[in-house]
Amino acid sequence: MTEFTDRLQRNLGLVFADPSLLAQALTHRSFGQPNNERLEFLGDSVLNCAMSMKLFKRFPGLQEGELSRVRASLVCQDALARVAVGLDLGSCLRMGEGELRSGGFRRPSILADALEALIAAVCLDAGFEAAHALVDRLFEPLLAEVDPAASGKDPKTALQEWLQGRKMALPTYSMIRVLGEAHAQEFEVACEVPKFSLCTVGRGSSRRAAEQRSAELALAQLKSERHG
Repeated sequence: MTEFTDRLQRNLGLVFADPSLLAQALTHRSFGQPNNERLEFLGDSVLNCAMSMKLFKRFPGLQEGELSRVRASLVCQDALARVAVGLDLGSCLRMGEGELRSGGFRRPSILADALEALIAAVCLDAGFEAAHALVDRLFEPLLAEVDPAASGKDPKTALQEWLQGRKMALPTYSMIRVLGEAHAQEFEVACEVPKFSLCTVGRGSSRRAAEQRSAELALAQLKSERHG
């Protein structure tokens, strides 16, 4: 475990003065007590506060409702899970055997909760400013992708409007497979855009979430390649 936590601290750019806080943040309730549920509660508030401050300064022209929509897109489960995957957080989690066998260390909900707990642990260990700086570093890549004009639209709607605006056929979605046990399933869905021979695959805890993720990936790729 030490090898993984040492690597995690290097990825975070910090070293915990109190290693027990880090250990608790990485402990799922299936492993035992103390686990990361209380830290998750605190981390959710710290993350929302830090993100609110960041967006308030970054987008001076946005009104309250628009800022709230942008923040919601950045602190949702899928976004947190993406950040957690980038940190390889799953390999550091302490979980019960049942959760390990069912692939819990890959489950977006568990990864998102662990990331919030980790942010809380940093706040308790080094203070709010350190936690705020960590949020800045971890979420900057996602923030760079934000289009405030489209922040109120879900990815499927945004992709549909992008294609319709160029008089192109709408995308199609198809189920690829369902992973995991019945109580903790994950879905993989493909989004195909025939005009560009583009196919992206999204994963989520429901079919709808997987469709949204695949649409998000497709739209990002279309925009990055400057089609149309």
